[in-house]
Amino acid sequence: MFVMRQTNYAKWALFFLVLVLASNFILYRSPLSSMIIPEEASLLVLGSLLDFAVVAPLLVLAAFRLTAKQFIGFVAGGFILARLLVPSLYFEPFAVFFYVGIGLEALVLFAEIALLGLLIIHIPKIHRSMKNQTGSPLFTLFPAVFEKIKPNPLIAIILSEALAFYYALFSWKKKAPEGPATVSLHKDTSVIAMNIMLIHAVVIETIGLHWWFHEESPQLSLILLILNIYTVVYFLGEIQAIRLNPLTIKDGNLNVSIGLSKRISVPLEAIESVRWGDKVDKEVLAFMAKDFEEPVPQVVIDFKAPQQATLFYGRTKSVSQIALKVDDPEKLRAILEKNIESR
Repeated sequence: MFVMRQTNYAKWALFFLVLVLASNFILYRSPLSSMIIPEEASLLVLGSLLDFAVVAPLLVLAAFRLTAKQFIGFVAGGFILARLLVPSLYFEPFAVFFYVGIGLEALVLFAEIALLGLLIIHIPKIHRSMKNQTGSPLFTLFPAVFEKIKPNPLIAIILSEALAFYYALFSWKKKAPEGPATVSLHKDTSVIAMNIMLIHAVVIETIGLHWWFHEESPQLSLILLILNIYTVVYFLGEIQAIRLNPLTIKDGNLNVSIGLSKRISVPLEAIESVRWGDKVDKEVLAFMAKDFEEPVPQVVIDFKAPQQATLFYGRTKSVSQIALKVDDPEKLRAILEKNIESR
């Protein structure tokens, strides 16, 4: 889970990264290899090692926002990739670098395992913290965890998966919140029906392809079955997350989400203006349920300063405005006017 830097240098870095990897692949794994590689290839292989373990990680760092741990992982992966790409005959004098890569990857893996252990240890405290907060797990889980553990991409992915399984398997007895400060976003759309259709399609595909693949490759059949089961679980979680999380204004915060993939909680004091029926910018973050027709935003909310939204798999994004389409725009207008004017 990497966030690309929003600069021209990032695009150029990505271009040169592809160029470096492609040129090394052509050098060692193409019909031209026998004509290109000299008999004494030590310097050539050393150059490839530098490409994979130094140049490529630095280009990735220039293109994406990485933590120190992720950068070390790319360096280690570069040594391992070099071993896989360079023929054994040429790589033999540099075999020690392969084991260096394995060692670095092992250190990163142990660090991640320790982080997971820390998460497990803090589960009782996290549960108590969520109970003390008002709101659904969609909005309380991440803050409760990151009170105890430093934000980390792996932890964010695990928490996102936990939310998907919670909503898919353990939320069916819950009722969608209703009240004077809640407005639904999905009832006048086909988003639930579309997700149900996708579930049916996946189930039919699983039944049809599973048996065909089972005769050809039992291992591939099992992998496909697991992926399809996960897909069904995710769509069920998406349906429940949409249904159980309408737009709410509570404890001085505006909470809005679209399923598992997009949510934001903003203090009402951070709202600068509310524009109805106005045009939206390209950078706006839209909270509009999917429909068979392209939804049109009803209202744009501008913030005094950029606010942090949470996207798919826990990625974060700073946004200066959001666009909304709700089932009852007049109720939303009244709620916003009442709460913003009173502050």
